[in-house]
Amino acid sequence: MIRSLLFAGLAFTAAPAHAGFQSPPPPPPPIQLPPPPPAIPSQPAPLVQLPCAGPDYHAFDFWVGEWDMFPNGSTTRVATSSIESMFLGCAIRETWKPLKGGGGGSFSHYDAERRYWRQAWVDATGARVDFDGGPVDGRMVLTGHWANVVAKGQDGLIRMTYSKQSDGSVRQHGEQSTDQGLTWATSFDFIYRPRKAGEK
Repeated sequence: MIRSLLFAGLAFTAAPAHAGFQSPPPPPPPIQLPPPPPAIPSQPAPLVQLPCAGPDYHAFDFWVGEWDMFPNGSTTRVATSSIESMFLGCAIRETWKPLKGGGGGSFSHYDAERRYWRQAWVDATGARVDFDGGPVDGRMVLTGHWANVVAKGQDGLIRMTYSKQSDGSVRQHGEQSTDQGLTWATSFDFIYRPRKAGEK
């Protein structure tokens, strides 16, 4: 009888422990992230307009090249001339090297504000001449006042006409006026022929 009561008491005291036991809670559902935004289609880079890209800036490009120079009608070379496009097409540089004597050179560019071409020439004699003008019927015509061009103390106007020839050469025809442009006479007449590869 006592053993029965003892087992009953033990069973009674153990029951609350079993009754209070609970299984762990289920894990929380996974966090749902919002969908990524739709991809933005890539846009092509905007075209950069170069300052000197217009046709007015390239009206003199036919002069650019490496040239041998001959008097018109002659096969005797008298000079070489290197004509380079500079500064992204904003200027043209001339380096003129005669086979005898000192040389010279010029910078030419289109003046957009004044809407004409300008050329500054300097040579080994110390002369400096400023020309201006522009294209006329596919030719480049530049005119400038040249001090002492006739003789000491006798100035004149020089008009240079550059024209591309059908064989790829370029003619530079220089005319001189001593009466403020009323009359003109030929002062020089050169043909620029493409320099052969490897030729100095």
